[in-house]
Amino acid sequence: MPSQGPSLRSRAKSVSIRRKLLPLLVAAAISSQAHAADLLTITRDALENSAELASSRSIYDSVKAARNVQRGDLLPQVNATANAANNRTYESQESAGNGAVDSLGDGASGGGGLGVGTRGEDDNYNSTSIGVEATQALFDATNWYELQRAEEDIDQQALLLESDRQQLLFNVSQSYFEILRARDVLAARVAQERAIGRQLEQAREQFEVGLIAITDVHEAQAAADQARAQRIAAQNDLQVSFETLERLTGKRYESIEGLGDELPIEAPQPTSRDTWVALALENNPTLLSSGEAVDIANRNVDIAQSGYLPTLDAYARYDYSDSDIDYVRGHNSGSEVGLSVSLPIFNGGSTSAQVNQQTYLLESAQYDFEEQRRITIQQVRSLFTQVINDVQTVEAQRQAIVSNRSALEATRSGYEVGTRNIVDVLNSQQSLYNALSNYAEARYNYVIDLIALRQQTGVLDTSNIRSLNEWLREEHAVTLELPEGGGADLDAVMDIGEPPQPPEQ
Repeated sequence: MPSQGPSLRSRAKSVSIRRKLLPLLVAAAISSQAHAADLLTITRDALENSAELASSRSIYDSVKAARNVQRGDLLPQVNATANAANNRTYESQESAGNGAVDSLGDGASGGGGLGVGTRGEDDNYNSTSIGVEATQALFDATNWYELQRAEEDIDQQALLLESDRQQLLFNVSQSYFEILRARDVLAARVAQERAIGRQLEQAREQFEVGLIAITDVHEAQAAADQARAQRIAAQNDLQVSFETLERLTGKRYESIEGLGDELPIEAPQPTSRDTWVALALENNPTLLSSGEAVDIANRNVDIAQSGYLPTLDAYARYDYSDSDIDYVRGHNSGSEVGLSVSLPIFNGGSTSAQVNQQTYLLESAQYDFEEQRRITIQQVRSLFTQVINDVQTVEAQRQAIVSNRSALEATRSGYEVGTRNIVDVLNSQQSLYNALSNYAEARYNYVIDLIALRQQTGVLDTSNIRSLNEWLREEHAVTLELPEGGGADLDAVMDIGEPPQPPEQ
């Protein structure tokens, strides 16, 4: 057993040197692959390939087409009709005369008999006819209001399309940074599992020589099993994160660029919460679409009320007909030009019922707009406050790393001289891991919350993505597969130190 001392001490010295040379947070610094995708590239892929956004665009195009449908009702209407037929008539009636015809057909009869009857004849002839009619609405309030509503439908759908576009920008950004978050967690879990595995080996060696009880071995084994379970869960989270990004873009990425440590963590600009609220009330597309819904509901009331109004149309008509019937020569034709007025007098009360129905729907749209306005204000205020808290949390978590690292080094020293046990070292090690994880969480929460604030304000666009993209580094590229030796960069902060040695005899 004494022969193991120099080897263990040499390894501890080597780890100490590495700890001084390596940065504290290099969990995401892994072997980069060529052409790692960045956030801007992935965002462009999403804008081009998103099925949800493409569906929204198609709906917008269909609403634009509906405007032309409504406009057509106000333009001239021209209809032509044509008819060609074969006509057969079968006459069976007879007309009565002054003389009577006897059954023998000889004309003999008594005085004062009936006249001779005339039997109708069958006929077979062809006939043709054509007609052309043109009408122009001079006054039709219903069609006019429906055209205005179609225009307002387009405005509303344009806002909904913009809302879907900004939601896609947020979803892509969130998924991107969730991958980076999952990769940081996985790297730390791998390093933790490796360190605890070494501790378990040391515990078994010490138990074999009688330095510790079997309970210490069991404690180390339980910690190793837990670390392994956590590492498996972290691997699964990374896999799911990549698949989420694939769903949004329709593409699979082998690697993406990582976030550099130099990302500035600062309060959002402008620094006034009320300014952000004012921007949201002016630009939030979801809120603005609710306002358009109120305008559409108002127009529906106008359409219902137009049922009381008359309609005025101008019309022109021309008809032509001809046939080859035996006893008729020539053709018939005629034309007519005039005005047509229709005035509804009573239709069973349906018009007044429709007015009442649309009025209630207008009230509902107004309440929905007020609710959306309140939601927008509350979300912007909450996100602004959260971003401010994120700035403070990042700094606090950075300081927590320093404190927990010092605590772990002190615990290691105590373990080496025998004043601390394995459980103390494992707990101190876990605290440092939590500090590292919490710091990474705070940084990514800051980025995601800042993007969410811009989205709720209605000002999120590709320029914001481009600015954020400048802080990504290909040397920190993240891949789906854990590289060989993955997590080794955290060994310096996760190593538990050298075990206590038996006293020399």
